Amino acid sequence: MSASTDAPGATEGATPVLSYAPVVLPVPGRPVHLSLRVTAPATGRDLPVVLLSHGHGGSLGLSSEDGYAPVAQRWAAAGFVVVQPTHLSSRRLSHLWETTPGAPLFWRSRAEDMIHIVDRLDEIEKAVPLLAGRVARDDIAVAGHSLGGFTAELLLGAEVTDPDSGERVGYLEPRIKEGVLLAAPGRGGDALNGPMADQVPYFRTIDLSAMTQPALVVAGDQDDSRHFTDMGPAWHYDPYHLAPGPKTLLTVFGAGHLLGGIQGYDAAESAQLSDENPAHVAAVARLTAAHLLARFQRGDDAWKQARDELASGSGAVGRVESK
Repeated sequence: MSASTDAPGATEGATPVLSYAPVVLPVPGRPVHLSLRVTAPATGRDLPVVLLSHGHGGSLGLSSEDGYAPVAQRWAAAGFVVVQPTHLSSRRLSHLWETTPGAPLFWRSRAEDMIHIVDRLDEIEKAVPLLAGRVARDDIAVAGHSLGGFTAELLLGAEVTDPDSGERVGYLEPRIKEGVLLAAPGRGGDALNGPMADQVPYFRTIDLSAMTQPALVVAGDQDDSRHFTDMGPAWHYDPYHLAPGPKTLLTVFGAGHLLGGIQGYDAAESAQLSDENPAHVAAVARLTAAHLLARFQRGDDAWKQARDELASGSGAVGRVESK
């Protein structure tokens, strides 16, 4: 177990955070056990849960339970228990891809991982030192970045057609009450016309109109995923515009697909994509935490205060709209 504060270089008074890994859950039929990291505030009770699904990046560590510290630590400092699985799509498990159906993206297994976590929160709580009796197991949110955003969309009600079986598939998990979609994919159909679109055939049939659970959609206005679509950054706004309310859209000005570097501190991917911006990361972490606190009826006026500060002055980081 390691102790940290809510941000690098945090000042005196910052909330201490405890991070524990691995928590290992044997899952029948899964080629390896489901490994998790749990990050939580060192004190406090009645803590809501955020399940965080990683993206499909090129690194061994960031797309796993060991990534996303810039947001996971901030959310924990705000009063959440953050649970991060290592999905089978993680490159640290790529030695399994040649022999495991569903490789390399494992879109169905990813959603099933999250349901296993919800099923076994009691077990997870008991496994983590100092956590027992502190978790509000009825207050659960799911968050996901990029491919993890697609995983979150499925758990919030979106449906797709399995390209192998032709079966209509949904993973709506009613125990998950709220979502945070970080640079998540948008509509399919003819919009999915980029050179890599054939690698994600299930994206083509996504029905966002079925995504009925509440969610905060976070998108960068410079996130142009040309490998999938020629729609430009607007594609990542689709989960807000095409899904029924209640939904909220946070547009981050000047941010690309990594939203400033939420996947890891000083990550090479952020520099390569010219998307390294600590101010963007701080804004995304704070606003998402404040939104979730409000949705779970905690945090008093944190969401209103965060929105007001976001829009104030000439250097506003982004804008918020809701429906």
